[in-house]
Amino acid sequence: MSIAKELVGRAAVAIDNARRYTREHTMAATLQRSLLPHGLPEQSALRTAYRYLPARSGVSGDWFDLIPLPGARVALVVGGVIGHGLHAAVTMGRLRTAVHNFSALDLPPDELLGHLDELVSRIDSDEARADDDPGVTGATCLYAIYDPVSGQATLARAGHCGPVLLLPDGTVSFPPVPGSPPLGLGGGLPVETVELSLPEGSRLVLYTRGLVENHDRAPGAGLELLRAALGAAVDRSPEDTCTAVLDAVLPSRPSEDIALLVAGTCLVDPKNVAEWDVASDPAAVSPVRAACARTLDSWGLGDVGYTTELILSELLTNAIRYGTQPIQVRLIRDRALICEVSDGSSTSPHLRRAASTDEGGRGLFLIAQLAQRWGTRYTSRGKIIWAEQSLQPGAAPAGIPLDPEAALEPDSEPALPLDRD
Repeated sequence: MSIAKELVGRAAVAIDNARRYTREHTMAATLQRSLLPHGLPEQSALRTAYRYLPARSGVSGDWFDLIPLPGARVALVVGGVIGHGLHAAVTMGRLRTAVHNFSALDLPPDELLGHLDELVSRIDSDEARADDDPGVTGATCLYAIYDPVSGQATLARAGHCGPVLLLPDGTVSFPPVPGSPPLGLGGGLPVETVELSLPEGSRLVLYTRGLVENHDRAPGAGLELLRAALGAAVDRSPEDTCTAVLDAVLPSRPSEDIALLVAGTCLVDPKNVAEWDVASDPAAVSPVRAACARTLDSWGLGDVGYTTELILSELLTNAIRYGTQPIQVRLIRDRALICEVSDGSSTSPHLRRAASTDEGGRGLFLIAQLAQRWGTRYTSRGKIIWAEQSLQPGAAPAGIPLDPEAALEPDSEPALPLDRD
């Protein structure tokens, strides 16, 4: 009788533990899915498809993302948090939000991962002070920026699997992206980047470790399966490629989450890009404006010509007066009309409120009212100030809730008056 009671008691404990585990796993999986993208944003640089599969036992913190950037560029992100359960899922959400915030600053991949490494170290240090919290103990990430104008991709990774590249001729390769320690374990070491030239129609495949690594496989077997699956999918769409990869490579019982992102590259037609070198002379503004107007007419965008001339005049005048050579103007016709003015100075204008007696220009206020978006990004040679105008019918500029007393600080003057002669 005592043995029967002991067996019943142990069975009840086992059932209760199983219910608790199932409930926690369901909660973690639900939280994980709610923190992941529910769809990818619209853009024209890449044709994309993705898959996400949670582990059958213990959800980990894998994630992926696609982030549109200024200049028609796109950022691709795949990462994972070391660990399982609710803690890993919550940490994943925090890191994904941080990547979006750092991307808004338009940082290059190596700098972004450096900031992310500091963030993970700080989170881990703060959480380790709690006796009942294990901390993050690291995370991995691969961050890539693709530019459809040049066809260049810049990649950096921290503790993450390298990408796979499928060329239009069917060649499958594993580009040698320099590896860095996982996030939170880098100790302030610099992150290296690599630049790849991608022909139109190439496939860049990013994935997490759970896709190719499993205790049932020999080391490297998963990568060979992935190579074979991609080689046989050269003529397939990104969506079909995802399906083919999972059918061929997916472990029978995945022990980790699996995130897969397939991106097919597109190029902006050179006919939709116009560039001008500009001398450091205020008299150079009018000829560039006139050339810009002719280009917009040839693109069939004459209806936004006057607005674009206003924006270009303000940006270019400021660059000539307060920037340094080389000064360049670039127009890109994509989903939006993008106007970029670059110069060799790192000084960037910003909005402030001007006194009623100020004679300083209110140019940036004007740009913010006319453009859908605007901003500044820094390069190795200086900076680029850009503005986007929507080409969708009926789209209105975003505008800003400022009065006309707003002005540039500290390095702006009124633009030269528009002269159509």
